[in-house]
Amino acid sequence: MERKLTYTTWDEECVNKNLESIKDTMDVIRWTYREYGDKVVYACSFGIEGIVLIDLINKINKKARIIFLDTGLHFKETYELINKVKERYPELTIKLIKPSLSLEEQKNEYGDKLWERDPNLCCHLRKIIPLTKELEGNLAWISGLRHEQSPTRKHLKFINKDDKFKLIKVCPLIYWTWEDIWSYVGLNNLDYNKLHDENYPSIGCEKCTVPVENNRDFRGGRWSTSKKTECGLHG
Repeated sequence: MERKLTYTTWDEECVNKNLESIKDTMDVIRWTYREYGDKVVYACSFGIEGIVLIDLINKINKKARIIFLDTGLHFKETYELINKVKERYPELTIKLIKPSLSLEEQKNEYGDKLWERDPNLCCHLRKIIPLTKELEGNLAWISGLRHEQSPTRKHLKFINKDDKFKLIKVCPLIYWTWEDIWSYVGLNNLDYNKLHDENYPSIGCEKCTVPVENNRDFRGGRWSTSKKTECGLHG
């Protein structure tokens, strides 16, 4: 029986053996579904990278599972886009994952506007805990991270050992540039969140995302009133 690359079996020899066939993005995606089958899920934010990766995944596996962390605080444009994507790829399973606490329950337990007072806790409650539960029983998860997005993402490889979720994290788009992403969207006539046209390079929850003057400051509009730069899903 072929040995699968898993969190608990991770070692350099195993990694090198399993990555021999990987040459580019499509090879990464093919390898991922060949290696993990239905034990891999793509956690998508439905930003512009996510739209590209969904289209690429659909070319390899039309039955793939896509999950979206529905905090209840996203822009209406994001929900509208999700509906368009569902129509375009009817065979994909796209599941919206909600936190155990409603916004009203969170307000009663932690106080109003937690995202302003303690954004780390808000992300933990509404993103990290739900994703942790949803990833249970899987061996790997896919992410649309790119090296160009921030200094903290430059170290990523195609295949990564994820110590937070105790899984293998696959990042097929690490070498894509902003221009690559938009070229692919244009060539394939893909729907995307129209907030990108209004200087939102990265789109998260409505309460914590603002437009930026420089559209190449990929994370500049996220949690702009604090030192926070990541929601915690990626370290």
